[in-house]
Amino acid sequence: MALYSDIVMDHFRNPRNVGVIENADGVGEVGNAKCGDIMKIYLKIDGDTITDAKFETFGCGSAIASSSMATEMIKGQPVAQALQLTNKAVVEALDGLPAHKIHCSVLAEEAIKLALKDYYDRHGIAYDKQQFPSCENCGHCHTH
Repeated sequence: MALYSDIVMDHFRNPRNVGVIENADGVGEVGNAKCGDIMKIYLKIDGDTITDAKFETFGCGSAIASSSMATEMIKGQPVAQALQLTNKAVVEALDGLPAHKIHCSVLAEEAIKLALKDYYDRHGIAYDKQQFPSCENCGHCHTH
């Protein structure tokens, strides 16, 4: 079996939604240069629907593919549904990732959630803080 699925390779070679959304309604950034992967997600939200999602990712092919797939999965979705996106769903949509690359899908999930948190903060919308990652305490970049 190949290390990467055809879907991963397609999203790596032909990533969807690359770029920046000027005046984004929400922006989330995770990772750091020490662990090698940095992911930034931009969201445009109209009413309660994510009308556009773009990303900038500095990282490996799995990080790029995870960003691409995750943005595809949330575009056109209600905010509440996008908030339920899990790294497991991203991995399944990519037809799998090697075990040592699963953290890339976690970054995609976290970046989307932080972009949604940013949207809520900017618009004064109340939310349950437990729905969002706490980057200060997660230790992600200290374990990879």
